[in-house]
Amino acid sequence: MKAQGWEGRQVAQTGVRKDVPVVEDEGTGSLTTRDEQFKDAANGRGRHDGGRHGDGGRRGTARSPRRRRVLRWSATVLSVVILGTAGAGYLYYRHLNDNLETGRRSNGDSKAEKPQPNAAGQTPLNILVIGSDSRNSAANLKLGGSRSSVGSKPLADVQMLIHLSADRESASVVSIPRDTRVDIPECTDPETGDTHPATNRIINESLARGGAGCTLATWENLTGVYIDHWMMIDFAGVVSMADAVGGVEVCVEQNVWDRPLPGVPGGSGLKLESGRQKVQGKQALQWLRTRHAFYSDVGRAKAQHMYMNSMIRTLKQQNVFTDTTRLMDLAETATEALKVSEEIGTVKQLYDLAMQLKTVPTNRITMTTMPTKVDPQNANHLLPADADAEKIWSMIRDDVAFDKNGKATAKKPRNTDGSKEKASADPAADDAEIGVLVQNATRTDAEGAVDGRASALAGALVGKGFTRAAADTTIGLSAEKTVVRYPSAELEGDARRVAESLGIPASSVRRSTDVTGVTLVVGADWRSGTTYPEQAEPEAGDVPESAGAINGSDRSQCMDVYAPYRW
Repeated sequence: MKAQGWEGRQVAQTGVRKDVPVVEDEGTGSLTTRDEQFKDAANGRGRHDGGRHGDGGRRGTARSPRRRRVLRWSATVLSVVILGTAGAGYLYYRHLNDNLETGRRSNGDSKAEKPQPNAAGQTPLNILVIGSDSRNSAANLKLGGSRSSVGSKPLADVQMLIHLSADRESASVVSIPRDTRVDIPECTDPETGDTHPATNRIINESLARGGAGCTLATWENLTGVYIDHWMMIDFAGVVSMADAVGGVEVCVEQNVWDRPLPGVPGGSGLKLESGRQKVQGKQALQWLRTRHAFYSDVGRAKAQHMYMNSMIRTLKQQNVFTDTTRLMDLAETATEALKVSEEIGTVKQLYDLAMQLKTVPTNRITMTTMPTKVDPQNANHLLPADADAEKIWSMIRDDVAFDKNGKATAKKPRNTDGSKEKASADPAADDAEIGVLVQNATRTDAEGAVDGRASALAGALVGKGFTRAAADTTIGLSAEKTVVRYPSAELEGDARRVAESLGIPASSVRRSTDVTGVTLVVGADWRSGTTYPEQAEPEAGDVPESAGAINGSDRSQCMDVYAPYRW
């Protein structure tokens, strides 16, 4: 076939109707309507060949020229359709990629290292999800907050870590309340290039000191967990995602109205009648932001976990990944709503990530909040509850499931020295050159401090060759768990060497801005002896009660409302 066209030839010229598409015969130069060609093709013959040879005039098994032309034409049209569709798909893919905003994975000083693969070559996946309180757009300002906040660096009001197990069969989620005071490392602002020095402030300020990458580094230093990626969403993004999902079921025990009260300003504006109902759009945002009506930041985290579990169940019921229209709607909304770390900054990478999360059944998903206690420096702030918080983080580091619904798995092998942690890259000085300050923090609310603990352990260190070890005379210190702290990278190896000499696990060696040198803080978990007691390894489902665990399949959860906010 030489030419094909949808423009008609003149009737006087060809004898063919003007409105019928024609094709020039490659062999004879005569013109044929496409309708005739399709008819002939359907009958298994070409028009001219049928007239010339009849049914008995077929030459062997060779196809007629006309039939070959029809098949060529059909293949050409099919190719154009496929290429056109692929082109449109590619353009849409480019469009979705252009929607995504990305940033550096880490902008802070962090020493966390990737975990080693298990026997099957698998590694866990950790994703930090951040909810920003940004008012720096008309859409966000309309949804809440003061106009005085416009232009200010956003804070990280919601922070939760999603841990996907190495075998991709379970997922554990841990939130940290925004007013928890922690060590924030030195961070560089990705927009201005300004460097912020290390500090000890509430964790939601980390976002303003270096973006999501600084929040990630803060989490890594606090938990010892390597975090692979971050995702960030603002007010407007929450609203659009809630609308795209089509609403999420939540529950309150009493009528709730989170509003300003005398002496208590603010409030999300959430107003619901008791019972179960769907929230979406602005109302979904109000649910996720409600704090006063749910007693505290800890209560707010529980409400957020209820929402997330319900949303996951909703998405699974909708079969999103097999419904092309729904998937495209969600893809459009998600790529506009999310900002992500650059290594997952394409639609394909996000889709691959979603497919990994999709495999986890709801009864293997567990939502928790890091156990906390009141900050003695400020009653409105919190501190990690050392022993229970450390248990949560050790379960994440060791890839131990938060639920008991999976198969029993073999425990991770230890190194030849009995540890499971990767050795520090910083070499230790000679023992005699390492300065160590020992603090007695064995006091608890139930028991007083053990007299002489700092002196006893300083003496034990001197006996082991750490001749510069000394006891701190400060009294009244309290810590649930023993830790070895160090202020800067060049002292990490020294701190690890001190811990090793006393049998303290490497996971209890922490960088901290609260100390000026290597400091052994003897906690309530070590009230006697000079060798740190061996700690039992956590089992699947052995989550501290103070973490408020909620299983993803639990539909019975319902929020109790603080009495002043009932109506």
